[in-house]
Amino acid sequence: MTIEPTTAAPPALARVWAGTRLFRPVLFLVIAMLLIFAMTQPVFFTAGNIANVLTAAAPLWVVSMGMTLVVITGGVDLSVGATAALTGIFLAKAVEAGLPAALALPASVVVGAVVGAVANGLFIGWLRLSFFVVTIASMTTITGIVNLWSNSKSFYLTDPLFSQLSGGGLLGIPYPVCLMIVVFALFLYLERRTFFGRDVFAVGGSFSAARLSGIKTTRTIVLVYSVSGALAGVAGVLSSARVGAATPQVDPSLPLLAVAAVLLGGTSLLGGLGSVVGTALGVLFIALLQNGLSIAGIASFWQQVITGVILVAAVLGDRISARRRPSRRQRAADARAQAETRTDATPTATPSAQTQSTGAR
Repeated sequence: MTIEPTTAAPPALARVWAGTRLFRPVLFLVIAMLLIFAMTQPVFFTAGNIANVLTAAAPLWVVSMGMTLVVITGGVDLSVGATAALTGIFLAKAVEAGLPAALALPASVVVGAVVGAVANGLFIGWLRLSFFVVTIASMTTITGIVNLWSNSKSFYLTDPLFSQLSGGGLLGIPYPVCLMIVVFALFLYLERRTFFGRDVFAVGGSFSAARLSGIKTTRTIVLVYSVSGALAGVAGVLSSARVGAATPQVDPSLPLLAVAAVLLGGTSLLGGLGSVVGTALGVLFIALLQNGLSIAGIASFWQQVITGVILVAAVLGDRISARRRPSRRQRAADARAQAETRTDATPTATPSAQTQSTGAR
């Protein structure tokens, strides 16, 4: 009896290290930035400052999680900032009309989800229009609606629930940070353990192949943009609660920062490849960079310049990585070649071997 050699499984640490390949550059950047600012700015590495960084980054964090799914499908949602402003105004108007704040909060998130599905998802997934044109058009339209609805004015949020949401915490952890943890865990599970997560990757890898294999591509696209809109609604609620007022314009740089975080995390702008873990590191990189530069006394205009440079560098890195990766046609050709090689290399059983085998049985 012939004992076939078995291939030993790689150690767990090696598997974890191999799993970081996609976002390894930004991981090193975050570690390097922590070391540099910790050595040069004594205030940087304090518990209060770290909590402040994470709390301020919460809206960008939740928006970037939704943006990750959008980019994996091969799109970009540029309307998340306008949707966040719309949900903030809706929240203020709903509370002003007498709706309890505890009900107005989830209602605002639902409004964001509906806006994302109707204004973006249906046009991109069903009518197959360009995501760039559709999301810019929806951003412009929603911004106009918000200004008309609010008369370009801000509305104060006086309900105690909002101050509790922005200033309270659970076991010493601020509520926005708790929400960040919950959203990250949910999206990690969604990405790796659900059929929906697999459909998102399949649609981004090849829309036609996904459709021919039975995946409901239109439904997947609509759901992805709906999720992005819902998380923009969460960001609008967090931003409004943090400043104590709903403003017609939350943060004009929010969509671009979210795209930068997603690309820094290794998600491909071409779709079909990405990870929410990398996006989380990308958000941390941007948040730590902005906080460190502010502590160092560098003007906010330079922070905008640096953010723009980072975005261009992330897109350039994605393009270089895409050129290094084999195309789908090349991968298919390699797979066929390997299959033919294995077929040719398979030894034909000789009569003597068949006899020995029969005898062994």
